Amino acid sequence: MWRTFARFNVVGGLGIAVQLATLAVLVEGLGVEYLPATFAAVGAAITHNFVWHQRWTWRDRAPGVRPALSAFGRFVAANGLVSITGNVAVMAVLTGQAGVPALPANAVSIAVCGLVNFWLGERVVFRRRPAPVDLHGPGVRHCSL
Repeated sequence: MWRTFARFNVVGGLGIAVQLATLAVLVEGLGVEYLPATFAAVGAAITHNFVWHQRWTWRDRAPGVRPALSAFGRFVAANGLVSITGNVAVMAVLTGQAGVPALPANAVSIAVCGLVNFWLGERVVFRRRPAPVDLHGPGVRHCSL
């Protein structure tokens, strides 16, 4: 579990870089308002994080192509919902009401959502599947005609 948590944090750190860089380009470079920019930046980080969590963090549980689409749907529904809702809410309070600049406020919101997202990744998105039951394994009597 600790190794998985460490990998989660490495991927998350890279995702933070993706999110903050996207936010900086949109807000400071293109003049996009902070809330729509936050939504887009979180979306970029969600996509980045899913790809690397599937390929590295939880690679022992990585599904095939079709199940990967289902896993991406769960990731967006679980981690994405937490990330988008949490980030937009914290940004609205810190930047919109308290006047904290967008980038530091977004770093705080990322930290707030991180632990919840690890739990969701471990238990919901990349959960371990039960081992298939071997009907022909030891202790099973076979019937012959």
